Amino acid sequence: MAVSLLANEVSDLCLGKPALRSLPVTATVSEALSALKNSDDNFLSVWNCDHLSKTKSGLDCDHHEGDDYECRCVGKVSIVDVICYLCEDKNLVSPSVALKQSVSVLLPKIPGLVVHVDPSSSLLEAIDLILEGAQNLVVPIKTRLSSSISRRKQQQKLSTGLATFHKGREFCWLTQEDIVRFLLSSIGLFSPIPALSIDTLGIINDEIVTIDYNSPASSTLRAISRALATQTSVAVVDGDEGTLIGELSPFTLGCCDETVAAAIATLSSGDLMAYVDCGGPPEDLIRVVMARLKHRGLESMLHEFTNSTTSISTFSTSSSSSDEESVTTVHRSGKYSRSMSYSARMVRRAEAIVCHPKSSLVAVMIQAIAHRVNYVWVIEDDCSLVGIVTFCNILKVFREHLEVML
Repeated sequence: MAVSLLANEVSDLCLGKPALRSLPVTATVSEALSALKNSDDNFLSVWNCDHLSKTKSGLDCDHHEGDDYECRCVGKVSIVDVICYLCEDKNLVSPSVALKQSVSVLLPKIPGLVVHVDPSSSLLEAIDLILEGAQNLVVPIKTRLSSSISRRKQQQKLSTGLATFHKGREFCWLTQEDIVRFLLSSIGLFSPIPALSIDTLGIINDEIVTIDYNSPASSTLRAISRALATQTSVAVVDGDEGTLIGELSPFTLGCCDETVAAAIATLSSGDLMAYVDCGGPPEDLIRVVMARLKHRGLESMLHEFTNSTTSISTFSTSSSSSDEESVTTVHRSGKYSRSMSYSARMVRRAEAIVCHPKSSLVAVMIQAIAHRVNYVWVIEDDCSLVGIVTFCNILKVFREHLEVML
């Protein structure tokens, strides 16, 4: 049975996956931001490819295999990359100038996060690349469209600032989630490991990034960037009791727009959690952000923030009274509610997804996949934070088991 599982190639995991939409490395931050807002994807791939730079001049994009250039995906960008970039002091002073810079300023300096692989590569090879630090495996996919149809489709994509074809080929990418989901579909082959607790398996990582609830949100910037690079999150804790209150995650921030940079620059971590929570930012926090931007002389950021939050303010005033009372409590008293449940609500923003040390491996896998996150926080009965279990931790367990099965 193990042989049949290991016989799968990465191309088998790519069935049905959409083609990557691409940005040229010559694009600006503003163009990347616009493309991200017009895309359903959390990340867009960035390519160093001659034909992408030529498309702006109206040149044909549908090159052929014989052309003497190489298309390479050099990284990926998200809204969170833009937010962290705009939070830098010089960019808060002049966001319009910052947005004109090359998208390359957003690319992480960590090598190997995005790796090209051959479609015939084995499942084992894909897992090894993930364990070595790769987040996305770029895999070529077959395109059944004719040349003329491909060209029209590509031109339609270019109208939105995105491209899908490179040298006449399309690509998709595989993530940690894709591989864990695939292993879950064959979980019976690994019995009895899936039923063992994460504590017994020793995969709870206690090297976690935490931030105090009352600390300035600006102090989380480095932690958020690190969480983005490791596909985890920043735990917000009670500094006195060490209990988990919530989180500030790239997943959450990725659902916001770039003006969250103003909130990060002016609010506490606890207030930022309320700001990004479901239903839009509360009016009282919007006023706080505007007042503090003005006090710091950040007129350009204030102008950007004011324009963006006009519609949000209108939405907030129509919120239900119960929601307003809940938000007011968080802002004025700094109090928070703690859930003793080991499962979080399906609608999540700043609320963390948690489990218990005795939770089984398969339960944690299902929980993470259901909530579309790459990690689950581990807490005790009193909500004290124990650590975190990541997809990378989980893949190590399966990799060791596969080694034994060979």
